[in-house]
Amino acid sequence: MEAIKPSSKKLSVRRQCDLLSVPRSSVYYQPVVEKPENIKMMNLMDQHLLNHPTEGVISMVHLMKSQGYPVGPKRIRRLFRLMGHQTLYRRKNLTKNALKQFIKPYLLRGLEINRANQVWCTDITYIPMAKGFMYMTAFIDVYSRKIMGWGISNSMSKQWCLNVLNDAIARYGKPEIINSDQGSQYTSTAWTNYLEKQQIKISMDGKGRATDNAWIERFWKSLKYDYIYLNPCDDGFELLGGVQNHIEYYHQKHHQSINTSPNKKYHESINQKAA
Repeated sequence: MEAIKPSSKKLSVRRQCDLLSVPRSSVYYQPVVEKPENIKMMNLMDQHLLNHPTEGVISMVHLMKSQGYPVGPKRIRRLFRLMGHQTLYRRKNLTKNALKQFIKPYLLRGLEINRANQVWCTDITYIPMAKGFMYMTAFIDVYSRKIMGWGISNSMSKQWCLNVLNDAIARYGKPEIINSDQGSQYTSTAWTNYLEKQQIKISMDGKGRATDNAWIERFWKSLKYDYIYLNPCDDGFELLGGVQNHIEYYHQKHHQSINTSPNKKYHESINQKAA
């Protein structure tokens, strides 16, 4: 009997995305290339900033120097920009008048969140890898803590965020409110016009408010400490598979804050609404 030879054909991008249940439109696979020393510094900074989000350029200069990196403010500012990090502190917003039409009020203060698909929150985070880095965006249902959609990319484009959102809406339906920070992706004409066309209310964190989007920040911390930092990936597909597995486990595990699992809480709410 002739032995079966393994196929030498590689799976197409479309097929790999299908197997991982990840929308092809939201995925770019090659990590951003950067100097190895800068990658090490950004990884150290990312771990530190998860627990100390108010740390600014000068504090980070002192931290990096204590780790043996001879850096100055200019270099740290550049790395902050690469990471998409904005220091959380109150300051004068000199561009507020120019962006006034796109900046929306924070709608969640005092709001009773009592059903699924009432409020989704979204954010973008830096994802360190073995030789480079990528970015991840996600949408979380605040009531159930379920991740409604997510994507990985090597750029932080507004179109990428819109693609991930569009895929999430196609799968679960649209939320009543979406909350984000005041990043350029969310204060763009494309983003605000899309949400308004979908009749989704737009909510934005206040400037310098570290707790306004706490639900997605807690998810990032869980993802990074339980998977990303322990398993630095070599390429985008390895990262996709690992994140997918982590999210599946996250959806099934018991969360103390909701006293059940995200999947169970979400589907119970949807079933009650349909009854």
